[in-house]
Amino acid sequence: MAFDLSSIKLARRDRPLRILLLGTPKVGKSTVAAQIPGVAFLPIKGEEGIDALDVQTFPIAETFSDVLEAVGALCNKNDYKTLVIDSVSKLEGLIWKECCRINGGVDSIEKVGGGFAKGYIECFKQWNELLEGLDYIRNSMGIGCVLVGHIKVENFHDPSMEPYDRYNIDLQKKAGENLIRWVDGILFMKKKVAVKKDDVGFGEKTARGIDTGNNLSYLYTQERPAHPGGGRGIWGQLPYEVAGNWPAFQEALNKAQTTK
Repeated sequence: MAFDLSSIKLARRDRPLRILLLGTPKVGKSTVAAQIPGVAFLPIKGEEGIDALDVQTFPIAETFSDVLEAVGALCNKNDYKTLVIDSVSKLEGLIWKECCRINGGVDSIEKVGGGFAKGYIECFKQWNELLEGLDYIRNSMGIGCVLVGHIKVENFHDPSMEPYDRYNIDLQKKAGENLIRWVDGILFMKKKVAVKKDDVGFGEKTARGIDTGNNLSYLYTQERPAHPGGGRGIWGQLPYEVAGNWPAFQEALNKAQTTK
């Protein structure tokens, strides 16, 4: 490729979004993803979130090769607009098994490369192979992706203040960081909880969470100390809180794009 002044062009392009959808257990992540028009699901072994959903789906992926085959199938002419992988938390287990298989058939990711966490680094080959495939169907076929993920609560060490607990993606740390950098935006989903303080005597109070009564889930588009969120470009124009369904999020997205 020749690099000269004629090769310079406008960088802005409108492409299908790559979204990471995280949320607390049983909050309705798969239900929201199933509302996306033109969606094809790729369920990972161990997930049952789509059993009750009327949605187009690949067979359950039981190996990492199954996952790559499904992505490859979308390279052929089709009418799908979004691939949903449900979930990347379960997918990580398939990646570990594949990494173990191609590194001498060891029985644990901790043993790959002789240990000392080398296995987690080796797994980046599989993660990057998948992300390259997803980028290919995005650029060549116009198919975006939604990666559903579970969360865990862990202690976060902020250099500017005291450590505190927050929700984070339930993946090995470096794999999670890599995925968060790759996606265009992160949606965090949860139900609202009110906090009630009870007087237990001697000037002491205890706090407990209570149901707000509406039993509704919400999508949060921006990062807060308690949870991840946010993204590139149009993401900064979205409201912080959106009703927990895809049409509501799409409406907010359309409004932000029109305003911009």
